[in-house]
Amino acid sequence: MSISKSLIQKLLASAGVRENGSQAEDILVNDSRFYRRVLSRGTLGAGESYMEGWWDCEDIDVLVSKMQDSGAKKWLGLSPFFLLRFLKNLTENRAIAKNYEIGEVHYDVGNLLFEKMLGPTMAYSCGYWKEAKSLDEAQVAKFDIICRKLDLKPGQKLLDIGCGWGSFLKYAIENCGVRGVGITVSKRQAEWASDSLKGLPAEIRVQDYNELNEKFDHIASVGMFEHVGHKNYKKFILKTPQMLNSGGKFLLHTIGKEEFAPSVDPWISKYIFPNSEIPIKKDVKRAIQSCYNVWDWQEFGKYYDLTLMRWYENFERAWPELMAEYAQKVSGRFYRMWRFYLLSSAGIFRAGKLKLWQILLSKDNKPPAYQKIR
Repeated sequence: MSISKSLIQKLLASAGVRENGSQAEDILVNDSRFYRRVLSRGTLGAGESYMEGWWDCEDIDVLVSKMQDSGAKKWLGLSPFFLLRFLKNLTENRAIAKNYEIGEVHYDVGNLLFEKMLGPTMAYSCGYWKEAKSLDEAQVAKFDIICRKLDLKPGQKLLDIGCGWGSFLKYAIENCGVRGVGITVSKRQAEWASDSLKGLPAEIRVQDYNELNEKFDHIASVGMFEHVGHKNYKKFILKTPQMLNSGGKFLLHTIGKEEFAPSVDPWISKYIFPNSEIPIKKDVKRAIQSCYNVWDWQEFGKYYDLTLMRWYENFERAWPELMAEYAQKVSGRFYRMWRFYLLSSAGIFRAGKLKLWQILLSKDNKPPAYQKIR
């Protein structure tokens, strides 16, 4: 037995996972190159070797959750390749230099994929499952709680930074009577959103937040802050109060983590969300305190596991249609990439390693009678 095979098997065993075992989270190794790839490239090698078909696992979400709980994932993150990438991230300001790359690489892959995966709401962020029984109900509940936290009123002007396919903006306009502007760095998202909001008092733009120079009554940013980069947190946060009218509030909805850990997973950064970075709580607080008062800070990361598993079920069910639609673009490698992305992400949230925050901010002091909205 090779040294790399022995080490990887011991690592799996520490998480209660076996090679060729009977549990759904056990792995089946199809190519012996898997061991060396994972040993040398850590989590990046694990994802790449799965895409290549070098190993299989029925329940990747359970596998990843177990690896996270055991601490094995932390060990995998210490590969030489990962450390070099981490050091590079500390010195590079990639997010500001390549703000539109995320749109081209991920969101512009095709609206049909997202329509099938996300469902009618077209919401690509964590749903609010407190009382919801389905994905659609959870996403509508998320829209509703954001509107109530911002206390939207008829006639007010709302900015949605990173509006995606415009679903939250559409809900706010139809249910609260506001006017809206949504910005995205994806041309395909902007086209879909413009069609969806046709006839409503809304404008959808392909625009970066740095290019904005106008006033709004309230601002929301849902699932976009992860693409800003730690070197730009303060710049992003400082930009928003300049655009708020007196009494305006800003709701920031973002994935985050409590303590320092090296950036985002290298496989996610390379294949799914280029230039992305998970915010650390102390960095967010530091950026906020220079210009805002915090009215509310809610955490519901446990709901992202549910959301991701529903997306995966939708994706799996629609794959035959997607494969036919994108026959010239996709392959089995594409399918395995999306499967690994959705299930491994669910496993990380299930283990509680990542959080989901909704942060309500205002330039005004919080009134004594303010009650948190849940």
